Amino acid sequence: MYVLTIDQRNSRTSTDLVPDLLARSERKWPGIVAGSSKTRLAGEGEGEGEGRRGVVLGVERTVGDEVQGVLDDPRLVVEVVLTVLRWGGWSVGVGCGPVDEPLPPSTRAGSGAGFVLARDAVEAAKSRQRVVPLAVRGAHHDAGLDAEAVLMLAAATAARRSAAGWEAIDAVEQAGPDARQEDVAARMGVSQQAVSQRLRTALWQEELAARRAAARLLDLAQG
Repeated sequence: MYVLTIDQRNSRTSTDLVPDLLARSERKWPGIVAGSSKTRLAGEGEGEGEGRRGVVLGVERTVGDEVQGVLDDPRLVVEVVLTVLRWGGWSVGVGCGPVDEPLPPSTRAGSGAGFVLARDAVEAAKSRQRVVPLAVRGAHHDAGLDAEAVLMLAAATAARRSAAGWEAIDAVEQAGPDARQEDVAARMGVSQQAVSQRLRTALWQEELAARRAAARLLDLAQG
């Protein structure tokens, strides 16, 4: 299992951003927020209800300006981590390990190694010495650190990406995996060569490869 603990940075000098984070997350990944009509309740089978695949316990505010959720799909973990870091303003901790079962209805009542590791991770992510406010801690310690390193590199690369690069990436993602660059270019009102150049400069294919590697390492980090 993967426990995500996400804490607002500089919360003492800024407004409460948790409602906005939850709203944006639900728009991006329908069913990921606790209480959503698409969130599967703990204990329900894969075929029951309309729960989002990969979400075990929906993300919710736990205490203060912190949110937490439990996922079981490393690819979704990677996507959530990198997207939240792109949005900015958050320290992200990922704990990879077992959780006590049966699971409670809320992460606030959750326990087990995964929750302890996530707490250690988010505290490490808050360090001012970190360029990227992210940490991963795993039952398999070295695999967790390796996953963290790959995710940090991907996030640091994304942080240096231009607006034009993000525009092309967002357009490609919205178009879907089977879309052609020609179709994306037409929607953007630019040439196919321009889209291709923006994606190359943005190191998009390299990030996709890093995401796959990070997901495999997160899987190993569960122990």
